[in-house]
Amino acid sequence: MTQSSSSSTYQPVDRTEIQQLVQAQLKMLLTQGNYEGAKILLHPVQSADVAEVIAELPEAMQAIAFRLLPKDRAISVYEYLNTDVQEGLLAEFQQQEFIDIVNHMSPDDRARLFDELPARVVSRMLDRLSPSEREATALLLGYKPNTAGRIMTPEIMAMTEDLTVAEAFARIRRQANLVETIYELYVTDRAGQLTGVFSLRSLVTSALDKKIGDIMTTDVISVHTDTDQEEVAKIIQRYDFLTLPVVDNDNQLVGVITVDDILDVVEAETTEDIYTLGAVESKGDDYFQSNLFQRARKRVIWLLVLLITNTGTTAIMQGGRETLEQVVALTFFVPLLIGTGGNVGAQSSTVVIRGLNTEDLSMKKALGTIQREGIAGTLLGLMLGVIVLFWAFFLQRDWGVAITVGISLVGISILAAVAGSALPFLCKQLNRDPALMSAPFITTMVDMLGVLLYLNVARWVMGL
Repeated sequence: MTQSSSSSTYQPVDRTEIQQLVQAQLKMLLTQGNYEGAKILLHPVQSADVAEVIAELPEAMQAIAFRLLPKDRAISVYEYLNTDVQEGLLAEFQQQEFIDIVNHMSPDDRARLFDELPARVVSRMLDRLSPSEREATALLLGYKPNTAGRIMTPEIMAMTEDLTVAEAFARIRRQANLVETIYELYVTDRAGQLTGVFSLRSLVTSALDKKIGDIMTTDVISVHTDTDQEEVAKIIQRYDFLTLPVVDNDNQLVGVITVDDILDVVEAETTEDIYTLGAVESKGDDYFQSNLFQRARKRVIWLLVLLITNTGTTAIMQGGRETLEQVVALTFFVPLLIGTGGNVGAQSSTVVIRGLNTEDLSMKKALGTIQREGIAGTLLGLMLGVIVLFWAFFLQRDWGVAITVGISLVGISILAAVAGSALPFLCKQLNRDPALMSAPFITTMVDMLGVLLYLNVARWVMGL
């Protein structure tokens, strides 16, 4: 009875509500100049949450709040901040104060920050880093953007096969604080080439005098420094890895990619796909952090393309002017037909694009997928067509118009489903992003072809 009572009163913690409360209290304390109280408030809060709280503060308060953090905590919080806030704080910091923070960041986070800074600032920052950190950062910046080499961390711990478990433990104790992760440990030969991998669990459960060569696995999955970051994400997802080793052309181990880095990649790639699906130009920039002119520029390019394409619909309707003038009632159903066709095409293109991105679909399944979507479009068209046929007759009391609208809706639904599923495959075949065949593009194309089909069906059914 007691257990039932206590479980019924348990309430899960709402982290968003807590962040909002901390932010409100922090803002009040900073306004009052109660900096000691602000320090105490932030002390128990997780670094990621502190970063989010600081990012939501007015710009004038961000630097003040950040300076209240102890140095070690500041380094951790700085890595979680978005690039715009990092750059804003950079402008507020004294040069050496910023160098101390950046010098202790992990190389991959530092390289990500430097990617967003002006070249002259990066050059100046590199010169002020310690030799080891400068070398690690320059190494990452030397790789192509959006590749495994660019997002990896070179801070790794490598073992050799001849080490005993006891010797491996001793090395881990000495170097654990200097590397990104120790959950998966990699084995190299004397030339630095990757030869095996073993987990911390297997190390803990092995006899101290056992050789690393006896507990390691030689079947190691790795990626090259030039491997696209999206492919890296797919590999980590497929095999449920926490880390993934990165090798160079000589199969030498040069770094490791951790799952937290991949989560950032997945978010960035998904955001880019969604922007593309919405016909918004995206080059990896944060849309909401850009100014009004940049936001308009991101959207106007595709809108101009769609505007020009839509003139085709106008031209087709102009060509069918005589038909529409003879039966004016046909004009009333044009929005209904092209709207439904656009929706059907958008649905088909969305599921196919997503399937291609998640690799649930491949080019081998293209024909079968298009056929299935065509059948689905037929069924949808028949169901909607019957409803619209009687609705059109109810409105116009003209079976000719009603039959024309009903037949056209079936044809447009089939056309939209086939086009919506086929065009992403065509893009994939041409080595282009399937997301280019976004809903606005499919809708615009179906509008044009749908009106052409509608006018021809009207001429055939009504003898015009």
